[in-house]
Amino acid sequence: MFNVNIKAPVYDPEAVQPMRDELTYVGFREATTPQMVDEFISQNNNETVFVFINSVCGCAAGSARPAAALALQNKIIPDKLITAFAGQDRDAVDHLRNKFLGDIPPSSPFMALFKNGKLLYSMPRLKIEGRYAEEIAEELREVFNQNCKTEGPSISKEMFDKLINAKMCGSKIPLNN
Repeated sequence: MFNVNIKAPVYDPEAVQPMRDELTYVGFREATTPQMVDEFISQNNNETVFVFINSVCGCAAGSARPAAALALQNKIIPDKLITAFAGQDRDAVDHLRNKFLGDIPPSSPFMALFKNGKLLYSMPRLKIEGRYAEEIAEELREVFNQNCKTEGPSISKEMFDKLINAKMCGSKIPLNN
């Protein structure tokens, strides 16, 4: 049965799959529904949850995804890593923004750290644009060191060295003019 309450993806799923794969490769779990967002963030179990709202943007997301992967090579990392894709997982991203991000203006890419459902830190697109991945990763590592306890890295150095970063979107969805 067709569900009219689910928003259709804006971007061609095949074109953005490499951008999804880039994050799941380093340990992120995809939160594709509002229920999954709640399941991952709402728990009051004293765990930290690093959230990444993924994006097709070549300039900001092209630095943000490699930065997140690099930061997760740190000795201390969050307990859980989740991602939802803006323009793809639209209901999940809207729910995340409405329920957990309060008055923070929507942006993608966007990174945040939560503990017991409470926002500890956020990095909106404006703090990502124009920065190198290494600069962003250093800021994230500092946040992880101050707030997290799980031993890192999220993947081995050998696996990390094989990571291929997605460079651009090749969407084939026609524009409705």
